[in-house]
Amino acid sequence: MISKNMICLWYDGTALDAAKFYAQTFPDSAVGAVHRAPGDYPAGKQGDVLTVEFTVMGIPCLGLNGGPAFKHTEAFSFQIATDDQAETDRLWNAIVGNGGQESACGWCKDKWGLSWQITPRVLTAAITNPDRAAAKRAFDAMMGMRKIDIAAIEAALER
Repeated sequence: MISKNMICLWYDGTALDAAKFYAQTFPDSAVGAVHRAPGDYPAGKQGDVLTVEFTVMGIPCLGLNGGPAFKHTEAFSFQIATDDQAETDRLWNAIVGNGGQESACGWCKDKWGLSWQITPRVLTAAITNPDRAAAKRAFDAMMGMRKIDIAAIEAALER
């Protein structure tokens, strides 16, 4: 059954591939129903995969194979809170290593252009630290990073 509210993500014919990747990469993620087009449409033919229901870490999503007209931007991203460097590395490397690309400050894009923030909980705590000087040191350290290095964030807090 389709959720009352879900995120609809636009793909150019690759919604099922993306959903399968997310289900294999992130815990509490799965591919649900795959719906095929009942007729021809601007981006496809009758019988092509039109929509895919899936979840990403418990968040209900619908992948729509709408064609090439619209692209993902950083205006939308999934922010994944990680518990340690191993989890941070695993998720980052899965996304970037599967045709994605690195960006700054813990952001990366998957091969479909969707943005992800792989954000260690340590970083969030550091930049919201009540000691504003420590928070600034951690923030400044983060600004020079691509994938977040937890040890470097912790070292910045201690200086």
